[in-house]
Amino acid sequence: MPINTPNLLTWFRILMIPVFITVFYVSDDTISIHNKHLIGTLMFVAAAITDWLDGYLARYLNQMSAFGAFLDPVADKLMVSAALIVLLKLGYVDEIVAFIIIGREIAISALREWMAQLGSGKSIAVSMLGKIKTTFQMLAIVFLLYHESILSIPIEKLGTVLIYIAALLTLWSMVYYLMLAIPQITKKTTERN
Repeated sequence: MPINTPNLLTWFRILMIPVFITVFYVSDDTISIHNKHLIGTLMFVAAAITDWLDGYLARYLNQMSAFGAFLDPVADKLMVSAALIVLLKLGYVDEIVAFIIIGREIAISALREWMAQLGSGKSIAVSMLGKIKTTFQMLAIVFLLYHESILSIPIEKLGTVLIYIAALLTLWSMVYYLMLAIPQITKKTTERN
């Protein structure tokens, strides 16, 4: 495992997860619900910033590594899953939405691993649709975590609308990646028989 700044940022993001979850399990007498919302939101935003920053630094400092390429998406999926589970516990997100988003992440990760074993990993690289889905998902999670109005704008309601859009985009992107993979899988299966 190469020890460099991008990988350290990724590890930092992973180590933040138990602290993030703990904030919401501490009693309301110890940390008020307002402060839980605020701390959780700031931690999630910090994680999102380090996600962007570690990729940028890896390219800028020419410190890209196979380990970093593996660990970065794992850290992202863990943080998003942790946030969705917290939101589910709080009753801020519907079970089916959390299942769709977490299930898709697991399914597409498994598909990418399988495609890499077939030598076709690049055929299902991240698409613009995936990036749009991620943008909606991250904004929705931030708004739902904050869960309070700002200047009379009901942030939590906006977050709810965005998380449903993210869930639809999640399903769409999963179908898109599966459609890209099917010809490769069929071709490799035919070649082996």
